Amino acid sequence: MDFALTDEQKGLVDSTRSLLTAKSSIAGTRNLIDGPDGFDAALWRHGVELGWPALAVAEADGGLGQQSIDLALVAVELGRSLASTPLIPTALVADALGQSDNEQKAKLLQAICEGSLVASWAVAEFGRPWGPTGIATVARPHAGGYVLDGAKVSVQDADSAQLLLVDALLDDAPARFLVSTDADGVRIARQQTLDVTRSYCDVTLGQVKVDAAALLAQGDSAHRSLARTMQLSTALTCAELVGIGQRLLDMTVGYVKEREQFGRPVGSFQAVKHKCAEMRIWVQASTAATYFAAMTLDSAHHDTERAAGIAKAYVSDAINRVAGHALQLHGGIGFTWEHDLHLYLRRARVNSVLSGDARYHRERLCASLQAELAGAG
Repeated sequence: MDFALTDEQKGLVDSTRSLLTAKSSIAGTRNLIDGPDGFDAALWRHGVELGWPALAVAEADGGLGQQSIDLALVAVELGRSLASTPLIPTALVADALGQSDNEQKAKLLQAICEGSLVASWAVAEFGRPWGPTGIATVARPHAGGYVLDGAKVSVQDADSAQLLLVDALLDDAPARFLVSTDADGVRIARQQTLDVTRSYCDVTLGQVKVDAAALLAQGDSAHRSLARTMQLSTALTCAELVGIGQRLLDMTVGYVKEREQFGRPVGSFQAVKHKCAEMRIWVQASTAATYFAAMTLDSAHHDTERAAGIAKAYVSDAINRVAGHALQLHGGIGFTWEHDLHLYLRRARVNSVLSGDARYHRERLCASLQAELAGAG
């Protein structure tokens, strides 16, 4: 695949970076810590004006009709600036809606593109594996609609969202439902997590009644929709990690050029040069793996599940190694609350386990290769 950006994509990156430079600061991100707001609402409004939530929504549905790689390019920039926005969870719901034939599709996608609707994806459950096998929330037919019972964890920005995409079991098979966050029986509580700059929530669904129109997909269509959402989530999470890695590399190179020891910049020492070179290699490889995974989402000629799994297995570990080198090369100052380094490290650690950690994806890849070899044999 050709990883060179088009002129339009370069413009998207430049405009996004300019906006984040002007409107998103680490000081603003720090203000979210322990605050009531889960994300920077002012920054999100500017992002909506730039077209972030509309990027991958089809033009027929009121969007810009771009591709998943364009979303990934924006996610990279969000990672670089450590911005707190609901782009990724909202984009995941918009993509699932766009792939469906739900009767509410047009209205909801229009609201998402306009920025009047923030949505999030509720799939993970406490103590359960990532993916379809981890779904224990149950949906039952009831009075022309459905009743949902269960609990979800680590739902990003659920306390600021108006709509949840909830995955549940209907007749022992996965099904997808649109649930309003103000519906009776929905309880949302913010978690205390390592990433203090973003909101992750526990969502409890106690006898939540929804009408028939809330069913987004069931049966085979639900399997396909859920698989695509997982793949897109994985690619966008990797993209944020890439941006974090790029910023950590820039911070570290800048610091070792200025910090002096024995009358010389520490960056002139061979051991420090080697570590910076390793960081650059890991970031570049992570970028290539992530771009490939994002591009396969809109291609019928590649195995997207495998590409996304390879990316997450590699990027999760590589960017955390970058963070480890950055912390070591910054020395004692890197351990202080006042320095920004730990904020990037925290988000890198959390992102590395979201959408399945490296071990999960390696096991999946191994099982896939074993099945492939068995079939060939």
